[in-house]
This record gives sequence, structure tokens and C-alpha cells, in this order.
Amino acid sequence: MASTSDFKNGLVLSIDNQLWTITEFQHVKPGKGPAFVRTKLKNVLSGKVVDKTFNAGVKVETATVDRRDMTYLYHDGTDYVFMDGDTFDQLAIPEATVGDGARFLLENLRVQIAMHEGAPLYVELPVTVELEVKHTDPGLQGDRSTGGTKPATLETGAEISVPLFINTGDKLKVDSRDGNYLGRVNS
Repeated sequence: MASTSDFKNGLVLSIDNQLWTITEFQHVKPGKGPAFVRTKLKNVLSGKVVDKTFNAGVKVETATVDRRDMTYLYHDGTDYVFMDGDTFDQLAIPEATVGDGARFLLENLRVQIAMHEGAPLYVELPVTVELEVKHTDPGLQGDRSTGGTKPATLETGAEISVPLFINTGDKLKVDSRDGNYLGRVNS
């Protein structure tokens, strides 16, 4: 249990049997009436964001979320297998829990896995990943009908838009949250 005075960004609350993390909070002391805390809560599983107001001093149930650094090993049917670097325990996580970030998972990539009561909640990839271009068509000078970009297939199978000067075999820096091209990596 935590009081509203204990609120901080990243604190995970258990409200109506759902886990919510605090992304923003503000203590408000109006001229009239009691003080209250205005918060923005993000659902840990669905990502839904809601605004919620708590009266000052109210006790709210907190949840313990353990974040562990793990290494991605391999894809096994519908599961992704990760290994804890400290204990060498392997953990199979279903595709639905890994989410859209799975298209940027490369073997031996270090990720953070959030666990609650032994169950994995979500997998957090590094903000940027470095991946090699496996296939892209040659860019034609003067071709600006596509805004100066072309599709490229990465070594993980993900397809992203890249500038025309990118060639097959180039190593790219990619934003793992939205799949945007960030730049080339000099080897």
C-alpha cells in the first residue's frame, strides 16, 4: 500500500485487478476544498492511458514489478526464449507478450523483461537496434515519387522505409519503438 504522497513516475499500482504505471502526477492544493493528486496512468498490458484523480492521503495498492535484464536466444514456434544472464534460467514468452518489438529481435540482444508474480508482463527492447539490410532495390537518382525513400528488408525480416542511398549489406540504426530509420552505422 502506498499513500498519494509516495507517488512517483514509474510506480505500478494495482487498481481493479489491473496493473497501471504512473507516467505523470501533480499534487494540487486548491484555494477551496481538500488537496488532491491528478495522475496519468498507463495500463501495463494494453498500453491504454487514462487520467485519474486521487484525494490527498488516500492509500492505493501497489504492485511489485521486477525488471530483469535478459538475453534473447531463439524463436521456438509461438514462443520467444530468453535467458537470465545471472542464473542462466531460460524463460519462454508467448508472441502476444513480446508484441510488435519481436520484428527487431536478434539473437543475443539484451532486453528488459518486466515480471509480476513470476509472470512476464512485457518485453522492453533497447531504444535503438543495429541491423543489417538483407535486401533493398537500388535507388534511382532523380526518383522522388516516394519522397526519397524505398523499402528495405532487415536481417530479422522486418521491412522499413530507408533513404535511396542505402544498399544491401549496410548496417543501420533503427528505432525499435516505431521502426524508423535513424542512420547508418560505420563499421
